[in-house]
Formats: sequence, structure tokens, C-alpha cells
Amino acid sequence: MDKLEAIGEEIREYLEIKNAARDRALQQTRKIIRHCSKAIRAAHRDELGVCQEQLQAATDLIATLKETLAEYPDLYHAGYTRSALREYVEASCVQALLANDPLPSPKKLDVDYAAYLSGLGEAAGELRRRVLDILRHDEFTEAERLLGYMDEIYSLLVTIDFPDAITDNLRRTTDMVRGVTERTRGDLTTSLRQHELKIALESVEKKLGSE
Repeated sequence: MDKLEAIGEEIREYLEIKNAARDRALQQTRKIIRHCSKAIRAAHRDELGVCQEQLQAATDLIATLKETLAEYPDLYHAGYTRSALREYVEASCVQALLANDPLPSPKKLDVDYAAYLSGLGEAAGELRRRVLDILRHDEFTEAERLLGYMDEIYSLLVTIDFPDAITDNLRRTTDMVRGVTERTRGDLTTSLRQHELKIALESVEKKLGSE
């Protein structure tokens, strides 16, 4: 039984260390998500410098997170860690797409494919938000560009037909992207028709006025 006690003590020490790592990881993931949210907000405001600063802070924290959980792969693949990685991918893709920069790859962001695809899908929702904002100012060319990106994202995601256990429940994200893309296309079409009608009415009024 003395040996059993020694085994128990060894297990307790290991779990205490692992639990401490988990606590640090939780704090780090919360900070990562906060930086990514600020980066997305800055991207929508065209505050490129602020956006890049927030993304760099998130990048540094992710590197620290990986060091923290290097010996605990099960914690690294836990829900809270996955959420932080998805947020990071989303913020990075939103920044690139709004600025019309090259889309960062999974290798560049140093994330696994499942996290990348989920984050890319979530970015489509932010593109819709941008489209709705700029339609108020009749920026149709830019709106069509962003809608084109949304179409491309959906076209990619719909081809990833694998079990949810492998893709981190990507099917739900794909369904979301399809919905927001269809609604955005409808909103853009309606805005274009209203704009054309407005121009036509103004032309008629001008013509009647000159007569």
C-alpha cells in the first residue's frame, strides 16, 4: 500500500501542474479572443494600424499558449482553445479581405485546417456586416467584391464533406455561410434596383423641369 500511496502522490502532482497549465491557458485564450474582437472592430473602421497591433498581440499570445500546453495536447484541443484559434483566423481573414490583401494561409497563421476553415467561415459573417454598411453609401463595386469573396468561401466550404469529428462541426458553419451569402446577395440586388430607380426618376424630373 505504500507503493499505492506513492503512485497517488505522483498522480496528484501531475494533475496539479496540468490544472495550473489549464488555468493559464484559459486566461490566455480570453485575451486572444479580446484582441481578435478589437482587431475586427478596427478593420471595419479602416484603422489598419490598430488592427495590426491587435492581431500581433493575438499572434504572440497564441505562441505562448502553445508553449503552455505543449505537454497537454488534450487541453490544446479543448473547446476554449479551439474557440480562440477560430477567432484568430476570423480576425486575420477579415483584415485581409477588407483591405483586399492576400488571404493568409493555415501555414502562415500556424493553425490546423479545421480551425482555419471554421474561422474563414465566420469571416463571411463580418463581410456581410461590411456590405450592409457600405450599401448605405451606394458603394456597389466594393459590395460586389466582398460578395464575391463570400461566394468563394462558401464554394470551398461546401466541398469539405467529412465527418464533424474531423472538421470541428464545419457543416454548421457552412450552412451559416450559405444563409448570410444568400441574404447579402438579395440585399445588394435590392439596393442596386432602388439606386437605378432613383437615377431614372431624377432623370425624368430633370427632363420635365427643363421642359
